[in-house]
Amino acid sequence: MSLPDIQTLYEVCEATWPPAEISAVGPVTIRNGQGGGKRVSAATVDGAFAEADLETAEAAMLALGQSRLFMIKEGDDVLDAALAARGYEVVDPVNVYAANAADIATERPPRTAAIPGWEPLRIMEEIWAKGGIGSARIDVMKRAQGAKTGFVSRWNDQPAGTSFMAMHNGIGMVHAVEILPHQRRQGVGRFLMRRAAFWVLEQGGHTLSVICTQDNAGANGLYASLGMTVVGQYHYRQKNTD
Repeated sequence: MSLPDIQTLYEVCEATWPPAEISAVGPVTIRNGQGGGKRVSAATVDGAFAEADLETAEAAMLALGQSRLFMIKEGDDVLDAALAARGYEVVDPVNVYAANAADIATERPPRTAAIPGWEPLRIMEEIWAKGGIGSARIDVMKRAQGAKTGFVSRWNDQPAGTSFMAMHNGIGMVHAVEILPHQRRQGVGRFLMRRAAFWVLEQGGHTLSVICTQDNAGANGLYASLGMTVVGQYHYRQKNTD
């Protein structure tokens, strides 16, 4: 089976990591993230736009108490240039990975290395909190519709890591992978991803996907070593000063 294109994966990301509210300002989609991070707070632009549309969008984001932040998808070159001219800086370039789930689900991890379950356990919340993933991002997980699960890992008889994933149109997207520092480089991330691939197949899905900032060398190395493909990319443009 061929991998989904990047436009499809943008849709999967939105469905599996949803904002609290969405509104439209002309061709601009405004997202109310309620503190859940860039992915649920960034505005996007579909089609032609005018400078006045950007100004109105900026006012709408500020009215929500959010930064002036746009997500720049592939094909958004005109928007990217317009925002650069307005003083917006590039933030957090991201790789979007995908693989056929069956190609990753080749070796089932030890049972305690990746235990599925939802709602999140207290230990999952504690591990996420140590990585800066607080209650507002857990609220994002709770908003996701359809099949979803968390995974908690126990390794060397101690808590090791956790992650979240949800399904959309046969594609499972992994979010919020967090491994405790003293448990890194022991295969915990690999266990979580392989178990996620099995879970996709158990739900009748076909594709495993994950998003990773380009400067996270360890995570990018893990996903590449599993045989996952960078299907596409995106970045943000943010303006912090007038």
